[in-house]
Amino acid sequence: MKWEVVIGLETHAQLTTASKIFSGASTRFGAEPNTQASPVDLALPGVLPVMNKGAVERAIRFGLAIGATIAPQSIFARKNYFYPDLPKGYQISQFEIPVVQGGTLSFVLEEGGESRMKTVQLTRAHLEEDAGKSLHEDYHGMTGIDLNRAGTPLLEIVTEPDMRSAAEAVAYAKALHTLVMWLGICDGNMQEGSFRCDANVSVRPLGQEAYGTRCEIKNLNSFRFLEEAINYEVRRQIELIEDGGTVRQETRLYDPDRKETRSMRSKEDSQDYRYFPDPDLPPLVIGEDWIARVKATMPELPGAMRERFVHDYALTDYDAAVLTQSKAMAAYYEAVVASAGREQAKSAANWMMGDVSSTLNREGVDIAGSPVKAGQLALLLKRIADGTISNKIAKEVFGAMWEAGSDSEALADEIIEARGLKQISDSGALEKIVDDVLAANAKSVEEFRSGKEKAFNALIGQAMKATKGKANPAQLTELLKKKLG
Repeated sequence: MKWEVVIGLETHAQLTTASKIFSGASTRFGAEPNTQASPVDLALPGVLPVMNKGAVERAIRFGLAIGATIAPQSIFARKNYFYPDLPKGYQISQFEIPVVQGGTLSFVLEEGGESRMKTVQLTRAHLEEDAGKSLHEDYHGMTGIDLNRAGTPLLEIVTEPDMRSAAEAVAYAKALHTLVMWLGICDGNMQEGSFRCDANVSVRPLGQEAYGTRCEIKNLNSFRFLEEAINYEVRRQIELIEDGGTVRQETRLYDPDRKETRSMRSKEDSQDYRYFPDPDLPPLVIGEDWIARVKATMPELPGAMRERFVHDYALTDYDAAVLTQSKAMAAYYEAVVASAGREQAKSAANWMMGDVSSTLNREGVDIAGSPVKAGQLALLLKRIADGTISNKIAKEVFGAMWEAGSDSEALADEIIEARGLKQISDSGALEKIVDDVLAANAKSVEEFRSGKEKAFNALIGQAMKATKGKANPAQLTELLKKKLG
């Protein structure tokens, strides 16, 4: 039997406010346990929550970015459940009327060497408070409770079950991660829990309309774990059904060491939480004038910038998608093109996605911390274009620029001059080198003339070796062809 995978994601994005959603306590990460928990967060008798305006404005920014409806009036509800790190016995969230309703997120998906656009429908995004954290280590066999996170503002972003593979789910999560950071509403730090995903996974026979029974995998805090967890869960459910078993609706966790999901508890439905409107919080009213003020502060969005890169710089959809994965990366690219000239747009894209990105990854550095500035890379591209150096030599120069860490705009020229790396383009000098190479490699010459094309490449290699890689490749090729008839 052939199976279809059905996936929906719920993502908790921690908002970048300095204080919590209903109290003035700090949201700073890494403080000593229970030093950032106010009486409101601790649920002491008589305290009342007060809405954080900054959290609302961040929700509005997100709604505008995905083309959603911003509810003119939304309601906060109490989601009732008991857990040690939830001192009130309920979580303040939104249920029936969320602040952001609908919307879409489109992204480029790379599969099998081809790229395609994928659009995921969003159901809603609602504001809520985070719970505290249970600490199970270094407490002499006991569990400690840290309420520093209690009350931290979250935007929970829920999709329709539109994704059909782990690869699609990861691509969506990455696009969402880019967007919330681009908007400045979330710092995106997955290690600190600022961006975490829950995956709802089910399978059904191919062609069946009804959904299968879903399982929710909680708190996936890396893209790799998200992909591994979904793939394992898909295999588990298919094998279970094919062996005559039944998938049970439940909440599961992912164990990255064993690379498997495990059951946590039976999956609750909304009625199990006994939602009701929070009597301490009035309806959240958002007028058109407020939305207009937020809209006036919106940056150019990744999708719009991606389309502009394709139109203005003649890039592929894939290239444009890679270069707009972060606002800093896009800004660096545009600065390179502005300095090198629009005719270098494709070359700049290739360098950004090639040597620049691989070096950043190897060194564990973000583009904002690159020691090679945009203007310096632009000059390097100019020197390739005007024939001063070859692409191969340019890689050596780039490595030297990275190591130098100099702010000099003429750094590429300085390194080329100091190391004597200028490309040999003098026809007389090249002709003598070619003559010497042909004389020293009579066997390769004979093989080429007998029809072995590989012998030509061997002769090119010998000529480049003789010039220490500094010969102009195009001139060298033409000259060698001429000499060989």
